[in-house]
Amino acid sequence: MKRKLINNSGVTLIEILIGIVISVLMMGAMYTAYNAVNNSYSKVTDRAKISAQGRDLVTMIVRDIRNAGFRYFGDNIQINLLEHSPILIKKPASNKFKKECDSIDIVFGGGHFDSKQNFIYKKYKSSYHCERSKIEDRAKGKNKSGTYDTVDGFAIFKTVQVWKNGKWANPNTDNDDYTFEKQKVADYIEDMVFNPIDDKGVLIDPPPSPTNINRNKLYNIKTVDVAISIRSTKPFFRTKADNRNKAVMNETKRQRKDNDRYFRDTIIVTAFARNLGIQWKIKMKKVLL
Repeated sequence: MKRKLINNSGVTLIEILIGIVISVLMMGAMYTAYNAVNNSYSKVTDRAKISAQGRDLVTMIVRDIRNAGFRYFGDNIQINLLEHSPILIKKPASNKFKKECDSIDIVFGGGHFDSKQNFIYKKYKSSYHCERSKIEDRAKGKNKSGTYDTVDGFAIFKTVQVWKNGKWANPNTDNDDYTFEKQKVADYIEDMVFNPIDDKGVLIDPPPSPTNINRNKLYNIKTVDVAISIRSTKPFFRTKADNRNKAVMNETKRQRKDNDRYFRDTIIVTAFARNLGIQWKIKMKKVLL
């Protein structure tokens, strides 16, 4: 005898709709949570990238400043007062700081052994300067002419030269493996500031050079305050805000007021010019005499 199926009912349309609604709500909640976590992770990684780029640039500059004025014992290269300043800082005019930033030249000794194991003394100069960035700012969209404006910031370039035949030689023709010309080391930089400090902790203003009023303080530099302001490569915040994360510089006249969505970070360090001291002052007095 065949058994009859009794009460074998399926899922009703209402139950299916309820299941779909619940699934959609769960997927929406999961997507919202994922999106929040992903945005938070992106912001953290973006901050880390900005800080890492700034730290790498500062570390490079600080290392060169620590080498400023270094000379090997027995170095027989004659000192040139105008060209061999251990630290030479140049600042832009007050009305040009948004178009230019500080530059610095750092001179130090070096050398190598030749094929006959004789040590050849050399003198090098590391230079850091900025130029307007040439990267297209696509986040702002195209301008009226149908092209993209460039990023409102600077690219930082480094050049290393060797003293040869009484002048700083061209890195492209000096046959020195250590030198190079105008290599970009950073971009999206909004300002770069160098402030020389003497052994009493007093700011030397203007920065000393062989031709200005602080000529006699050229070898009194004990430390250099280095400030690098860098911005994110793309919009970081959801809304615009006046003076958000404004670059904090040592000079109030160089503070920026930006109304945008970009994140900015400023790294300020003090570099110790450990090779400048009494020995350098004595040597330069002999040269001046």
